[in-house]
Amino acid sequence: MNKGVLVVTGGSRGIGAATARLAAAQGYAVVVNYAANADAAQVVCADIHAAGGVGAAVRGDVSNEADIDLIFAAADRLGPLAGLVNNAGAIDVAARVDGMDLARISRIFAVNTLGTILCSGRAVRRMSTRHGGKGGAIVNITSAAAKLGAPATYVDYAAAKGAVDSFTVGLALEVAGEGIRVNGVRPGIIDTEFHASGGDPDRAARLASSLPMPRVGTAEEVARAVMWLMSEEASYTTGSVIDVTGGRGIRP
Repeated sequence: MNKGVLVVTGGSRGIGAATARLAAAQGYAVVVNYAANADAAQVVCADIHAAGGVGAAVRGDVSNEADIDLIFAAADRLGPLAGLVNNAGAIDVAARVDGMDLARISRIFAVNTLGTILCSGRAVRRMSTRHGGKGGAIVNITSAAAKLGAPATYVDYAAAKGAVDSFTVGLALEVAGEGIRVNGVRPGIIDTEFHASGGDPDRAARLASSLPMPRVGTAEEVARAVMWLMSEEASYTTGSVIDVTGGRGIRP
């Protein structure tokens, strides 16, 4: 079962790694993109290969256009592009806005927002029927922070992901008639290494009891939502963002 090529940015850890493994199990040839941790990406690919799938680890910083071109060139070598999961993300240590500088904010937007937009443009060039493609799907990983604002911790990250929410709707409408569906998944508190990269490795465990469903989510639970949106079961779904938050951030 060959479903084509799927690029998963930030595919070496957490939600990206879980998505890459699940996608390969469902028949995609997966480009496992990573920015720095080659060993982690190779572990994901080894798991994919051991299960009989196709996976290739490709280094690239999604905030760098030259790197993005290399990522998609690697995808082209595997076959026709069928989809993109914009999962690569970055966060910084908790801070108030009056303690943030331009370098921090620029990096957060470059990876989370600009990288998503630029990677999506490359995918559209390959998948759109307007460009001779056969269609496909894009799933953007956003965050519950986009709705909650993340005050006194990650307002810059929340704003960057809020922009991704808006971009998801806009791109979905732009390419709806060109065979491409564009959706998003908005994770809540998920048990991954992402919290440690923000300087708070115990954050998920500390917040678990305060959640409507009093536990943190898993990367695999998010990956299942991503792959549903990639699938034909979601063939009439575009411009939607699914909350995978255990109820966090949902308002009556």
